[in-house]
Amino acid sequence: MNTLLLAPVDWDLLLDSHGNIALASRPYSITQDVASAAKLFQGELYYDQEKGVPYFQSLLGFGQSPLFFAAQLEAAALTVPEVVEAQCSEISYSGRTLSGSLKVIDATGKTQNVTF
Repeated sequence: MNTLLLAPVDWDLLLDSHGNIALASRPYSITQDVASAAKLFQGELYYDQEKGVPYFQSLLGFGQSPLFFAAQLEAAALTVPEVVEAQCSEISYSGRTLSGSLKVIDATGKTQNVTF
């Protein structure tokens, strides 16, 4: 499945060599979509308010354990089509920034690491 290609640094759209909006294809599209799912705040997606990680609703400022954060991120990764398994392998806080990585397995059995 193709998705819009986003710049890794600022998460902005990129253009292809013809000046069109660039598309990402498998396997990169899956990793990018998982990273997007991990970054999406619940309620932020205007056409589907239920999608996203409940950062404001139950994570940020609630003193949750890293395991609870990991479970929420794994659940978000599983919403991406073609992802059949997700495991949060690293999670860390630095100031007000949450970062980490997820190991995902797609429908073809390929394993990929996704950082967010």
